Order: sequence, then C-alpha cells, then structure tokens
Amino acid sequence: MKPKSEAGGVKRSGILVLSAMLVSCSQPLTTEQIIISRIRSMEAQIEEGERRRFMTNIAEDFRSQNGQMNRDQLRTFVVLQLTRYENLNAQLFPINVQQVNDQEAMASFNALLTGGPGWFPEDGQLYRFETFWKLEAEEWLLASAGWEPIRVGELVE
Repeated sequence: MKPKSEAGGVKRSGILVLSAMLVSCSQPLTTEQIIISRIRSMEAQIEEGERRRFMTNIAEDFRSQNGQMNRDQLRTFVVLQLTRYENLNAQLFPINVQQVNDQEAMASFNALLTGGPGWFPEDGQLYRFETFWKLEAEEWLLASAGWEPIRVGELVE
C-alpha cells in the first residue's frame, strides 16, 4: 500500500497529464462549428424570449428577404413574434455550412417553427432558410437571410 501523500501526488500528476493531453488535443473550432453553434444559440435565445441577446448576432448592415428588411425591421419582427406567441419553438434540421472565404460563409437549413399560447402550438410552418455570415472583429455575424415556406412533401423529394 502506498503512503497517503504519495497516492495524492500520483493522482494530482495524473490529472495534470490528462489536462495537458486534453489541451494539446483540442483544436480551434472550425468556421462550420462556430456558425452552427451560433445558429443553435440564436434558436435557444428566441425560444427563451431573449430578443436583445438574439440581436447581438445580427450585423449592423443586415438585410433579408431580398433587401426588404433591415436590422431594425428584423428587431421589430422578432418583438412582434415574441409578443404574439407565448411559446415560440424551432426545430432546425440539417444545418449545412459552406465557407466562402476567410471572412464569409453561408449556412442553409430547414426549420419547423411553432407557436402558441401554452403547451400546444396553435400555429406551425416549415421554412427553408438561406443565410450569409461575415466575420467582423473576430466574431461571426448574420449579414443576410432569406426564408420561404416549404410543404412537407418537399422534404421527402
């Protein structure tokens, strides 16, 4: 049997070696991982009704729906949706990211959006989203987005 102090030292050494291995094995996140994480975070922020945190992901020069909506109009749209639906939920699938260059990327995904006054949604719709992201001050921000409703049958095709 090892003396108590030696066992503690071995345990501490093992933890330090394991920590060093984890740090050396960890790679910086890829652009794809960062943007998917950002989209998932935005999904959670909407579901939690955190419109201010949601808007921190949006570039100042944001445009959507072929230029018909700017950042301020998006903020108003988000507030209206959060006011209309007490319980707003989104299911995103699959999220595909393509890096255009070091400063730009595109992400597309389908989303099932539902909302209602309580436990059960009273409204729901499937959408196809096409988004464009840009790197500003070492942070990926949503620069533009477009979405259109899709029919369930289109998912199967």
